[in-house]
Amino acid sequence: MQLSEVKKALSQLDNIAFQLPDGSLVPTHFHVTEVGKISKHFIDCGGTVRNENVANFQLWNADDYNHRLHPEKLNSIIELSERVLRLEDLEVEVEYQAETIGKFGLEFDGTNFLLTLKQTDCLAKVNCGIPQEKQKLNLVDMPANTCAPGSGCC
Repeated sequence: MQLSEVKKALSQLDNIAFQLPDGSLVPTHFHVTEVGKISKHFIDCGGTVRNENVANFQLWNADDYNHRLHPEKLNSIIELSERVLRLEDLEVEVEYQAETIGKFGLEFDGTNFLLTLKQTDCLAKVNCGIPQEKQKLNLVDMPANTCAPGSGCC
């Protein structure tokens, strides 16, 4: 989800809710402790130099049970970040404390912001000799009698 999409969604909401991948909600007294830009400059395992930039939100809970972040307040924090940090319309990544700091993607279902799971991946599969994933077929989709006994096809 792009930063502009977050701002648009916030403009339509009365309350902000973030839903974790397991379906539970981040407690309503969460704080957004950071809005920023994370830049990653790296070399992948194939030797290609890469740059990645994301907008970052950090969510945090405290014992401040009376705290409620309103959509217009988060929008104003985002707009301040755009001006001061020159934050572009980037993909949004969310950090949230679990056993350790979790990094999530972000989607919106019309009511809640959904924290989505992120996965690691090899960016240089061809250079690393990792074979392409083979297409999976269901046996029911295979033509009948494609291999007769004694034909040598099996």
